[in-house]
Amino acid sequence: MTDEVNIHSHGNTGHLSLNRPKALHALTLDMCHAMSAALTDWAGDDAIEAVILDHAEGRGFCAGGDITLLRHSALNDGGESGRAFFHDEYRLNHQIFEYGKPIVAFMDGITMGGGVGIALPCKFRVATENTRFAMPESGIGLFPDVGGGWHLSRLHGRLGRFLALTGARLDGAECLWAGIATHYLPSDKLAEAKARIIEHPGRIGGILSELSVTPPAARIEKNAALIEKHFASDRLEDILASLAADDGEWAAKELATLRTKSPQTCKVALRQLAESEKLDSFADNMRMEYRIASRVLTRPDFAEGVRAVIVDKTNDPQWDPATPEGVSEDLLDKIFAPLPEGEEWTPLT
Repeated sequence: MTDEVNIHSHGNTGHLSLNRPKALHALTLDMCHAMSAALTDWAGDDAIEAVILDHAEGRGFCAGGDITLLRHSALNDGGESGRAFFHDEYRLNHQIFEYGKPIVAFMDGITMGGGVGIALPCKFRVATENTRFAMPESGIGLFPDVGGGWHLSRLHGRLGRFLALTGARLDGAECLWAGIATHYLPSDKLAEAKARIIEHPGRIGGILSELSVTPPAARIEKNAALIEKHFASDRLEDILASLAADDGEWAAKELATLRTKSPQTCKVALRQLAESEKLDSFADNMRMEYRIASRVLTRPDFAEGVRAVIVDKTNDPQWDPATPEGVSEDLLDKIFAPLPEGEEWTPLT
């Protein structure tokens, strides 16, 4: 176990509280293992009726995964330790998705990448005025993994494609409008919500509804028609051309944003969401995403993107391939291809 996750039970309620505040509670492999073990124990404990998932302190719910480990793996061990991290992190995502008892995630603060992966599979997802949701992987040459293909492809319209490509940040009101969150509570009501859930774990839905308030207008709603229009295609070149043909301020801003992103990531994400939309099981989605992760981890864009955005903070990544046209269908086929026998992702048994 690890002190980076506080694990308790209060009466009939389990409680997982992320506790890595200096890293905005970004997930390590030890944290994934600790949460998975606790959930396994509670699954077999008839006394536990529900689980609360939150963070102990600080402004982030969970800012992502262990990017430092992943980049080190890409540069030094051929991706071996990175693949091990992805494999078990994805097992946790799947375990939460399939969990037989209700889990309520309190997304009070930054909820990005790996944080999305543990929050969105939960039955109840609470946003607040502090929520900042994003899948920003296109900016570091990764891809919207941890179940992102499944979740984003099932948002209404083309919103998921827009979020996957641009890495746009949504606030709590926008998360509720999009269906990412199930409830919107003021942050000063969270302690009461948790106390009442602990006292009555069979009434989570009713308790959250009673404490919910009407959020501010969702800013993204006014751009929904533009997102639907310009992100209608599953070809990156078509999306860029559509934005370029629009002389409006919003289109120009999003076009400029997309031109900073990894062309490889954008094309991978578009295929990933199109494929995910057709899948019948979350396990199949995670199997596909593990194949992608195993290949993308050691391709040039990931180490370079992390260098430019996180390590050196120069924000000048040199993508390879440098253009959408350079990302061939043959390259995408190789990234999505099945792994050798014995290397495929498997769920926790």
